[in-house]
Amino acid sequence: MAWTEGSWFAPIPRDSAQLAACRPSRDQFPALLDSIDQLRLQGINNYISLPQIIVCGDQSSSKSSVLEAISGVSFPVKSNLCTRFPTELVLRRTPHTSAGVSIVPHESRPEAERKALLTFREELLVERAKAEMGITAYGRAFAKDIIRIEVTGPDQPHLTIVDLPGLIHSETKNQTTSDVELIQDVVQSYMREPRCIVLPVVSARNDFAHQIVLKLARTADPSGTRTLGVITDTLIPGGGSEEGSWSLATRDAEQAEFFGSGVWKTLPLSSLGISKLRSRLSKVLLGQIAAKLPGLVHEIDQKFQSYRDQLEKLGKPRAGPQEQRIYLFHLSGSFQALVKASVGGNYNDPFFLDAKTESGYQQRIRAVVQNLNEDFASEMSLRGHYFQVIDPESEAVPSDSHDVVCINRDDFISQIEHLMHRTLGCELPGTFNPMIVAELFLQQCRPWGPIARRHLVVAQTVDESTAKMLQYEVFQPAMNGVLQEMRDKTTELLTPH
Repeated sequence: MAWTEGSWFAPIPRDSAQLAACRPSRDQFPALLDSIDQLRLQGINNYISLPQIIVCGDQSSSKSSVLEAISGVSFPVKSNLCTRFPTELVLRRTPHTSAGVSIVPHESRPEAERKALLTFREELLVERAKAEMGITAYGRAFAKDIIRIEVTGPDQPHLTIVDLPGLIHSETKNQTTSDVELIQDVVQSYMREPRCIVLPVVSARNDFAHQIVLKLARTADPSGTRTLGVITDTLIPGGGSEEGSWSLATRDAEQAEFFGSGVWKTLPLSSLGISKLRSRLSKVLLGQIAAKLPGLVHEIDQKFQSYRDQLEKLGKPRAGPQEQRIYLFHLSGSFQALVKASVGGNYNDPFFLDAKTESGYQQRIRAVVQNLNEDFASEMSLRGHYFQVIDPESEAVPSDSHDVVCINRDDFISQIEHLMHRTLGCELPGTFNPMIVAELFLQQCRPWGPIARRHLVVAQTVDESTAKMLQYEVFQPAMNGVLQEMRDKTTELLTPH
């Protein structure tokens, strides 16, 4: 097994001096790594990208063998099987050896299923964990839940690695198109995390250009700043499962002999073998955590403050009907007080903001209505008459309104005389029918209706800061009713004229 940081993989810090300059002390590393793991167990990774190492590769690229060699724990690897779920391998150096398995439910799981999966905690029984997640040979093929394997011992490094399901090139008899898409979605979602170190495992038996994992890794990390490649040299074709030939006990010896011969002797020893990879991964993870820690703490503080503000806005819990009634009572009281202050012109409450701003002005109802009334009066004065009589000898400028008809004084008098002749009644000679006044007034005030209706539409205001549910379910229907009543009243007042 060899690993590389060359060309595309190059930007990861290379020597111990670079790593030491950006990392906390070695004594602090276990506690720091445990803190990151605890954040992940609490689901913080669903909201904030956390530093971690992910192992990904094509199906049967010996990913499980890599994890097995790193941890010393035997995984259920068979020639016809592959990883069916993300596996989080937690390694810690302790005086005593122990191993256990738990399940971290995916956020999409219903609450009841999440609680059931969280209760699962056994010794190293991977097959039973698969059954708990609903993965069977003839049923569900893959799961987004994470199986968490914790291994401690005096020879273990301080390391946390996530092994992802192997990428599938095309559907098969036992793996559908949806399985192919699901696995790619899972792998890409992990790769896109900006604080995630990608460990693509490629098999020396397969064509380098045809391995999907490299394309996905380049897409997620074009510069290669957080990518560390691993090349596995599996058995020759037809050799069977690796476990059938090399046991865990003899693997290191076989590996040392293999890399001590042939072209492998020309490569740096620091890039060959599982022990060097194990040490290197621990250093890289420490360097990544140290480099990203300030930004991570800052982002957590920002998220914490944001969610705390949201919780404060929600107020105290309102679990029962009585608490809900009390909350609505206080809400309606506060709303009534604000409306009363706004209508009365008392703008001392911070709600009214700065009068110099548009939002602050719009919340001051009395000022808005009075200004609208003044605008209404000005519009009635300028455009509230149908005829504008122009004296030929006057220098007055005719109105520019399209609703006003400009007419010469002599022509207007002629129209009135013509109307008087056509409305003669029982009146004495030399007098006129008084109904002509009403008819002339009705004609002259013809623009009043449209102007009044436009004024009512402008004057209808709804507080935008009020919750949408209250606005659409309570206030909007009520305001529409008031508006309709005002329209009806306007029509009633104008009808006699």
